[in-house]
Amino acid sequence: MASHKLATLALLLALVGCVAHTCQASYGHPYPLSAPRKSTPPSVPALNYAYYYKTCKGAEKIVRDVVQAEIKRNRGIGAGLIRLFFHDCFVQGCDASVLLDKTQSSEQTEKFGLPNIGSLRGFEVIDKIKTKLEAKCKGVVSCADIVAYAGRDATYFLSNKKVYFEMPAGRYDGRISSANETLFNLPPPFADVAVLEAMFAAKGLSLDEMVTLSGAHTIGISHCSSFGDRLPRNASDPMAMNSRFAKSVTRKCKSGSSTVDQDIYTPNTLDNRYYKNVLNHEVLFTSDAALESSKTKYLVKQNLKPYVWEAKFKQAMRKMGGIGVKTKANGEIRKNCRLIN
Repeated sequence: MASHKLATLALLLALVGCVAHTCQASYGHPYPLSAPRKSTPPSVPALNYAYYYKTCKGAEKIVRDVVQAEIKRNRGIGAGLIRLFFHDCFVQGCDASVLLDKTQSSEQTEKFGLPNIGSLRGFEVIDKIKTKLEAKCKGVVSCADIVAYAGRDATYFLSNKKVYFEMPAGRYDGRISSANETLFNLPPPFADVAVLEAMFAAKGLSLDEMVTLSGAHTIGISHCSSFGDRLPRNASDPMAMNSRFAKSVTRKCKSGSSTVDQDIYTPNTLDNRYYKNVLNHEVLFTSDAALESSKTKYLVKQNLKPYVWEAKFKQAMRKMGGIGVKTKANGEIRKNCRLIN
């Protein structure tokens, strides 16, 4: 009972602190610092490759063409689409619940949760894809599959076509979306390895897959408020930013900019540079720096080897796409990705 009260108090304090500092982050939000209990994720229906070949031939090409055009216009959108896929799958499963503006409940939806509001991008891209697919084959392609395909295609184009993989489909769209669920399902930027491992394990993902998926932090931006706990630099902290990087980040945040590139070397390319940044103490979040711990450092070094991370990232993305999949029995094919039918 005492430990439960302490955890609750920790969450409340974190919430107050984040609200005061407009806490927004990539994968970030307040969360009790103790690791959540491990749970066995439920089994999910089998997904299939070339799922729409007979019912909506060319569906994947429509998704890919829109994603390519949007990334050509703004590569940051690609990073947003990968993150959208992650945030969708970790709350209620890969069911496009993150896209909903409202449901039959009076409660606010996931996109308005503290980890998501003001920081998730790509909703308009999904809308554009859905409109094209509805015009071609009405009521066939789910929004959940669109999010998964878009995450896959963003990976391909941001990696300069080096990371491609087939993405199975057959997901149905969910009808439930709760802002409150985002707080306890999305890993926070100040998590240690124990918390990260437990939160990924709860979704059926291994320690290795957690480290691998963290590599997506090689692209995109972060709000300065998301790593405020790391500045000013604490020289006595063995996982602190190196002094040069800390000065650079501090200068950028004080210049009036509210965001910083997550990877200062290859900010617009999906590659394995992130892992070198971890070892060089040039990462923004505590959760990134934590990967240098004795439990995960060997995986960080492994992912620096040529082609290793790319192969593992494909597999991890595919596996993540199978979390909490809905079927016709508990889902639907939405007409509009922002609203339930």
